[in-house]
Amino acid sequence: MRILLVEDDLSLGDGLCIALRREGFTTDWLTDGVQALQAVTQEAFDLVILDLGLPRMDGISVLTKIREKNIDIPVLVLTARDGVEDRVGGLNAGADDYVVKPFDLVEVIARIRAIVRRSKGRAVSVIQHGDIALYPDEMQVQYKQQDIALTRREFALLSELISRPGHVCTRDALVQSLYGWGEEVESNALEVHVHHLRKKFFPELIRTIRGVGYVTEKPVGE
Repeated sequence: MRILLVEDDLSLGDGLCIALRREGFTTDWLTDGVQALQAVTQEAFDLVILDLGLPRMDGISVLTKIREKNIDIPVLVLTARDGVEDRVGGLNAGADDYVVKPFDLVEVIARIRAIVRRSKGRAVSVIQHGDIALYPDEMQVQYKQQDIALTRREFALLSELISRPGHVCTRDALVQSLYGWGEEVESNALEVHVHHLRKKFFPELIRTIRGVGYVTEKPVGE
């Protein structure tokens, strides 16, 4: 899952990036509103964490413009503005949740996962795909009730693919979901991850759509 963090406090932003990446989220970080709006318009993210007091364009303006463009990306506002009017204003502008600083990191992580579950139409935290059970909150996966060890990127790739069975995920979209800005990506990195997943589960799990990307078929009976 790919997150865009928009926070101009350098110490807080750095700490959040480290914590989010430790939880398995691909995290990109920007420090002003204009850059944030451009990024959301041009690239694919699963969620935005948005401060309100930003340079060049404040968070409410960013959020308003995102919604005016009919971009339905989930947005978690993370701000020091704790007045009732601020909360109401943020939610009315299109925020999916509103958290006030200082915050408990464990709670923020839980809220992120809950927002993404809702956005993907899941009521529970387990993703079931035939004999595969993936638990995003714990970053664990089982196949035929046996634990399977995956790297962070293998886990993220499997989650992306089995969350939308039958949907062809393009190569570019998958690479974006696995690697943040500034990370070196080998030309065959995605193919290597797919190869490892096929070995750890079964070869037919992931089908290659030549020249486009990859797809997992819907399990039999679904």
